[in-house]
Amino acid sequence: MCKGLIGRKLGMTSLFEPNGGSVPVTVVELGPCVVTQVKTKATDGYDALQLGFGTKKIRRLSKPLLGHMRAAGGNFAMLREVSVDDPTAYTVGQTIGTDIFKVGDRVDVIGTTKGRGFAGVIKRHGFSGNRATHGVKMHRVPGSVGNATYPGRVVKGKKFPGQYGNQRQTMKHLQIVDIRPEQNLVLLRGAVPGHRMGLVLVNRPQGVR
Repeated sequence: MCKGLIGRKLGMTSLFEPNGGSVPVTVVELGPCVVTQVKTKATDGYDALQLGFGTKKIRRLSKPLLGHMRAAGGNFAMLREVSVDDPTAYTVGQTIGTDIFKVGDRVDVIGTTKGRGFAGVIKRHGFSGNRATHGVKMHRVPGSVGNATYPGRVVKGKKFPGQYGNQRQTMKHLQIVDIRPEQNLVLLRGAVPGHRMGLVLVNRPQGVR
């Protein structure tokens, strides 16, 4: 069985349980994905499927990529590999949908967090601001970062201002609350990294079949 699909985060909403409780969910348009390459242990050293999702303008794709995608019959916005138990059961051009999952399954969701540019330590690391009275003139700076004669330098890994966000992040073991195959929608309990319409990869956790 194929263990993952590519999707697009549509946003967040909430569902109501029979007991009246509210469940926050992220709506993900999951698939349909097209098999663009079948990898086997004999030819590549491991079993996997390369999947394509979405569409991209042809002029924004390189000619090698277009040639690679031609066999699958599309110009895809995203290509990703997912593990599979038996790759021989799939062929290039085959479509895979949400039917590989069921309600109650736990999945890992990989996405790219929102880029926030260059940020200070309060926003980036959650530092507390300095006091605003009694002559204090440093309110949002990190404060002292040096030390005594030994080691006489700033230690590696110190929390400083810098690039914040725009990083690959994995949310593990999110529960599938609902599946709507006619719309290719999957509702996941909790939050998913990235902005609205951002591309994500939904995988079964390792060791789960």
